[in-house]
Amino acid sequence: MTGPDAVDPLDLLAVLGRRKRRLAAWPLCAALVAAGVALALPETFTGVTRLLPPQQLQGTSAAMLGQLGGLAGAAGGALGLKSPGDLYLGLLRSESVADGLIERFGLQQAYRAPLRADARKALSDRTRLEVEKSGLIVVEVEASSPALAAELANGYAEQLHRLTSTLAVTEAAQRRVFFEQQLRQAKEQLGGAEEALRGAIDAGGLVSVEAQGRGAVETVARLRAEISAKEIQLGAMRAYATQDHPDRRRADQELASMRQQLDRLESGGGPARAADGKAASGVANLRLVREVKYQEIMFELLAKQYELARVDESKEAPILQVVDRARPPEKRTRPKRTLLVLGAAALALFAAVLATFAEDALAHAARDPARQARLAALRAAWRRQVPASTAPAGSATSPPAITLEQGRRAAPERP
Repeated sequence: MTGPDAVDPLDLLAVLGRRKRRLAAWPLCAALVAAGVALALPETFTGVTRLLPPQQLQGTSAAMLGQLGGLAGAAGGALGLKSPGDLYLGLLRSESVADGLIERFGLQQAYRAPLRADARKALSDRTRLEVEKSGLIVVEVEASSPALAAELANGYAEQLHRLTSTLAVTEAAQRRVFFEQQLRQAKEQLGGAEEALRGAIDAGGLVSVEAQGRGAVETVARLRAEISAKEIQLGAMRAYATQDHPDRRRADQELASMRQQLDRLESGGGPARAADGKAASGVANLRLVREVKYQEIMFELLAKQYELARVDESKEAPILQVVDRARPPEKRTRPKRTLLVLGAAALALFAAVLATFAEDALAHAARDPARQARLAALRAAWRRQVPASTAPAGSATSPPAITLEQGRRAAPERP
């Protein structure tokens, strides 16, 4: 760039050389202040734990998707089935895990949080949870001491293990919980039926029933219990099997067949009706015996289903493995004192250079009439003064506006 307004780099270096003390003093002072601030800041350490979640879908869901072959991925996305890492990441972010850590390490007092919600927020701000591309779950927790940082990171893994042991995460665990509830109800109903039969015996004794009648009662009771158990099994299958699933269709056919057989036994002319006709006085007792027998068989069938679900759950139990257990970190995470000092010195040096150039420009403007006129016009523009054309004639309060063009004309030409 040439011309009268060209900037010569040598002139800039000369300007900086005349203020070399400033260029050295400002960065040095800023570095000393930054060093003092960095030493006063509290140290922060980060504990890191890596977890390996189960990598396969469990139970019947995996078998159903396996039958789809190449469409398994698309079917999993359409059904909303996510990776196990996302599931366990959500469990790690739950309030149950946070509350366990708060109570175990006394974080409410450590964070000076008056409420449990404030302690959860403080813990969440100091924690980073994410799933890496490799599928590992990374848990990073910041604390004021290396030991506490490592204990908090490992505490997340321990709290997650406790939480998953109480939740029905897999399909087999869900079946186990379902049959456990049904078994509890069947036990209560069996106890009620036995109490009713015992009351009838204490009141008037049990009228004897012929062997043929007792056999019919046992047959009907067992068939009713099997029908009820099959209905409960179908109710559990509806959670993961469609109407066209082979297992569900087979169960529906078996249930229909058992209902037809029960209708034939309870219809007129059956053994139970004949027995009731021969011994009218034993009808009430027959019903009590039949109810007790029904509840016993029902309890046995549900107990078998419950045991099978427990076995499946033990086989499909999610194994959460700790790949890297957190250790007390040897280096602090914050503050990065070297970066703070260097950054403060660089900013101070930049500010010193700008101040030097600004001071030199103002000194040149004070000696140059053309620059003085330009500065006056600039001040007038930023102060929003009224231009001379719009000011009232003969007004002494409004000074004449000086434009940049007038300043250039008034300035003498340079040799």
